[in-house]
Amino acid sequence: MKSTTGRRGYSDDMLKMVFCVRKKQGISAEEFYDYWLNSHGPLVASHAASMNIKHYVQSHTIDGEFGRMISAARGMKVPGFDGIAEIWWDSRQDLDLVLQTEEGQSSSAILAEDEARFIDMENSTIFFTNEHNVF
Repeated sequence: MKSTTGRRGYSDDMLKMVFCVRKKQGISAEEFYDYWLNSHGPLVASHAASMNIKHYVQSHTIDGEFGRMISAARGMKVPGFDGIAEIWWDSRQDLDLVLQTEEGQSSSAILAEDEARFIDMENSTIFFTNEHNVF
């Protein structure tokens, strides 16, 4: 596939990790979103260079009732997520290089340990994508 420059100047070859998250039981939505944005977000930023991260976005779910209504109308049975985190690397090779360095492995472990404080890992999911800009 031909590499082009897509939206925001990102290459179509970029690798994106999508992390669909659910908050841990016993944590209020307010506590969850506050910690994710104001504690975990800066922690990710502090490790971005050692992990070759080019872009990080958090999407916090709003109006859960409306989302449940739309899901039900489509016959969806899986409960919605509390949010999505997206992390971009220039390429799969850039991510692979991170995992081969001691600093990258250490940063990854620090972030995973922090995520376990507020994210219900058993009911969340991660997958990797390449974007295809339609319009």
